[in-house]
Amino acid sequence: MANKGLQLLGFALSLLGLIGLIVGTILPQWKMSAYVGDNIITAIAMYQGLWMSCAFQSTGQMQCKVYDSILQLDGALQATRALMIVAILLTVVGLGVASMGMKCTNCGGDDKAKKSRIAMTGGIILVVAAICSMVACGWFTNQIVRDFYNPFTPVNTKYEFGAAIFIAWAGTFLDIMGGGMLAASCPKGGKSSPKYPKSSRPPSSSKEYV
Repeated sequence: MANKGLQLLGFALSLLGLIGLIVGTILPQWKMSAYVGDNIITAIAMYQGLWMSCAFQSTGQMQCKVYDSILQLDGALQATRALMIVAILLTVVGLGVASMGMKCTNCGGDDKAKKSRIAMTGGIILVVAAICSMVACGWFTNQIVRDFYNPFTPVNTKYEFGAAIFIAWAGTFLDIMGGGMLAASCPKGGKSSPKYPKSSRPPSSSKEYV
């Protein structure tokens, strides 16, 4: 069975991954305006996130506007939203299940094999959550790259990667690493103790003298 230190490390990494997923989902800097072309205006920087778009001025002021209608958003943004929310919820569930199966907790009874199965289940849920966020981040990243290199995209509407998408990627990798460590709690089969052939007759306690 996995040792206690590996489970604690996996739980800590998954917890940090959850924080990264939440922060990355909330922040509006998923993509930022790219300064390409001959006429570059740097007085205002445009940011777009999953929930709002923001304009950051050189004076330090930022104005944000929440998206008015979900139906007006493109498919990639809607899918990214849904997958990130599912990833966060699954991570919370996975952490809750894994905490009941860890060796350092009293939940789940005293059966070590049962607790290991519970911790393994939590790790699998965390890995599934990481896959959801990985698909979301990969989809959004691919959309940014396609629009950037599309020759029909106007220069002033080209975007590049923002800080929030890197935070979300970091949370994804922490989540999948922590889930993998917890999934390593899979109980092995019954311990096979070495069996020695029993003697057909008990050892003699008396000696024969001729």
